Amino acid sequence: MPVLEKETARDRDSQVLPKVPVPPLKQTLDTYLKCVQHLVKEEQFKKTKAIVEKFGAPGGVGEVLQKKLLERRDKTTNWVYDYWLEDMYLNNRLALPVNSSPVMVFPKQTFRDQKDALRFAAQIVKGVLEYKGLIEERALPVDFARGQLAGTPLCMEQYYRLFTSYRYPGIKTDTLKVQMNAASSAPEHIIVACKSQFFVLDVVAKSKRLNETEILSQLEKIMKMAENANERLPPVGILTSDGRTDWAQARDALTKDQTNRDSLALIESCLCLVCLDEPSGLMPSDTNRALLMLHGGGREKNGANRWYDKSMQFVVGMDGICGVVCEHSPFEGIVLVQCSEYLMKYINACPSKMATVSGIRELPPPRRLLWKCNPHIQGLLTASGDRLQRLVNNLDMDVFKFKAYGKEFIKKQKMSPDAFIQMALQLAFYKCNGRLVSTYESASIRRFQEGRVDNIRSATPEALAFVMSMTDERATFSDSEKMKRLRDAINAQTNYTIAAITGMAIDNHLLGLLRISKELNMEKPEMFCDETYLASNQFILSTSQVPTTVEMFCCYGPVVPNGYGACYNPQSDHIIFCVSSFWENTETSSAVFVKVLNEGLLEIRDLCNRSSAAATKVADSSHGAGQPHTSGN
Repeated sequence: MPVLEKETARDRDSQVLPKVPVPPLKQTLDTYLKCVQHLVKEEQFKKTKAIVEKFGAPGGVGEVLQKKLLERRDKTTNWVYDYWLEDMYLNNRLALPVNSSPVMVFPKQTFRDQKDALRFAAQIVKGVLEYKGLIEERALPVDFARGQLAGTPLCMEQYYRLFTSYRYPGIKTDTLKVQMNAASSAPEHIIVACKSQFFVLDVVAKSKRLNETEILSQLEKIMKMAENANERLPPVGILTSDGRTDWAQARDALTKDQTNRDSLALIESCLCLVCLDEPSGLMPSDTNRALLMLHGGGREKNGANRWYDKSMQFVVGMDGICGVVCEHSPFEGIVLVQCSEYLMKYINACPSKMATVSGIRELPPPRRLLWKCNPHIQGLLTASGDRLQRLVNNLDMDVFKFKAYGKEFIKKQKMSPDAFIQMALQLAFYKCNGRLVSTYESASIRRFQEGRVDNIRSATPEALAFVMSMTDERATFSDSEKMKRLRDAINAQTNYTIAAITGMAIDNHLLGLLRISKELNMEKPEMFCDETYLASNQFILSTSQVPTTVEMFCCYGPVVPNGYGACYNPQSDHIIFCVSSFWENTETSSAVFVKVLNEGLLEIRDLCNRSSAAATKVADSSHGAGQPHTSGN
């Protein structure tokens, strides 16, 4: 057999992916009503139905907006991209840590000493440079869809933004800037944060990339410089942890001074950050490592040793707590996973390639970034630190490793693991609250040019029927009825997933119609002012599957004050769940959610096992007496 070379992004550039479709208006409106009917009171639904029917009537507002949206599709590469990016990220005023920036938590590292930790950091930097090289040469293998409709090639655009993006804060809305093929003469540098001080580390000297030993040597110099208390400057990084409007105002104050403008320019043009963290003093449990990645433990720990606007921040704690913090606007979780897995494999494969002492060049020392802070700015630093501390104290996180079974058991039931886990999450929420709520599950639309995501609304009518049968106190439902409802719920979930990944979900479409009405300076259509629509966009349960092939896990915070964030990583024989909520909200508790999630997963397993056993028994009895046969289980 000839060896088939892996197709790379360069080979694929010529084969243009299709454009994201605009779904038919009637289809979206019908689906919307089906998604909300069982989640609101009957009276309210009647009102909503009338409003939606009026919006979609022949010659109505909906048709006008739909026509304009179809024109926009013709004129643009991806009609929803800008709308979605602004709505999902740039217009959001909440602080990035916890609320927006997901993190990847690496396995705990065992460093013998500080040099060992810095060696790990040097390997990360070297790995980043290699990965960046692959991206720039368009030599990354193309991703192909897995799971539903597997095998379709996917858009690779997000990878080109990994190290070239920066999110600038704005008073009303942020700006995501991507340096497009910046002049190769531009100096390549990373920023190293250490003791809340920032240092420039040039990764190229005399047009040759630094080797690992040289990077290590520069990191050691940075450590020494940071330890000099006399030269220590205010922890300006804490400002980036604040609400976006507060940070935009603080940045305006900073830029009045040339020294600060120069420092900002260097941070804003770097490849990535490497944050060398002080030991946290906490037990390195999965939950604590997740918390420390999400917010650094606040200003008392490593919360100011960050610069949240930059897309990729690699955290290396001297106590072995390591991971990546990512600014979410340029790319989705899968890109973060692919990059993280590449780095972990790179580090594990190379028994540290430290060159001999002679192989190290005389390099100019790293430079500390300088800041000029007046009393006004000092006051802003204190206020930002206070607000970050409140966020730290508020986050209730529980990382739970469910060990009873994983993907293999679910596949044996001939069910989709993702749909199955989504139903378990619905069951857990129902057990806690006696109702279902608007649920967000991200669905990739990378089958299309510049595709990002749409939403799978997992709280389907079929899911409600299933969870009600599982929680009925009066034991009125037989196993076969529960099983039928489980299969119906999983089928409904799978069908919605397929609709979403093929560009036929409703969230992006409704957002597009709303934005077109704004552009036409129309009065906001009644449908978008309706309490049902507003509630349907408050995602009390925000979920996503982020699978990894290397030991690590992803997590993030809730997207609303009374909500849960639930990220899960299904493996063959276990599933990692990262459940987050806020302590300030008394209706939510991550520990309680995890407890009922565990119960529910076991109950569904037992139901499947009883049903299989019953089916086998029926099959056995129909075989006739004494016939040797194999079990159908």
